[in-house]
Amino acid sequence: MLYPHPLDKTPARLDFLQSFTGIVLALFIAGHILFESSILISKDAMYTMTLFFEGYYFTHGRYPVIISLLAIFIFSLIVIHAWIAMRKFPSSYRKYKIFKVHIKRLNHHDTSLWAIQISTGFAMFFLASIHLYTMIAQPDMIGPYASSERIVQEVMWPLYFLLLFAVVIHAGIGVYRLILKWGLFEAKQQKYMKKRRAILRTIMYFVIFLYLILGVASLARYINIGYTHDFEQGERYHTHKSMTEVEVQ
Repeated sequence: MLYPHPLDKTPARLDFLQSFTGIVLALFIAGHILFESSILISKDAMYTMTLFFEGYYFTHGRYPVIISLLAIFIFSLIVIHAWIAMRKFPSSYRKYKIFKVHIKRLNHHDTSLWAIQISTGFAMFFLASIHLYTMIAQPDMIGPYASSERIVQEVMWPLYFLLLFAVVIHAGIGVYRLILKWGLFEAKQQKYMKKRRAILRTIMYFVIFLYLILGVASLARYINIGYTHDFEQGERYHTHKSMTEVEVQ
């Protein structure tokens, strides 16, 4: 088995790149769920957010291609992040069995969290790819009605439900492990480190729970619109303020 030279900086650089892409993706996920949850305020709020991301308030025109470019960028980050992370995964069934035995014998909380992160990361790669492809191919199909139609009429809600849990749990654990890895929550004395780590874990669980509740509530609202709105009429969504504004789905 070949090992890197002691002075080789490649592993450190890859670790930094993995951390950087991970934190960018975590911030995107946090913002994306908040954007989607605007539907809980009103359809107009979600409409406003859609126009914002399409550049309407900067150019007074709709440019859905912005959504496509953002989706391509995020997918590229996921590929890079996953490619780097895979070097730490068990590369064979034999190594996977050793890893499982190691987790059971060690009985260490953070090691178990890493195992969960592997599982959610694997699921997220495939589930997110489907979602991002839809955003790349149909960037104009975002809005109170269009999103609800895709979720219900195209039966995408099971995928979004699973994706929600995968990304939130993966991102939550990932940020927690990054904080520990880069020493952002360290204590000078070892006896205080254990308490700080317990506090950090509590914050992590709270944030994960909060975002899951927000995500599930938003998905439920889209499903409700999907089942109650008559999509056969081909109606496009308008704000209540003006029926002459730019139309979006």
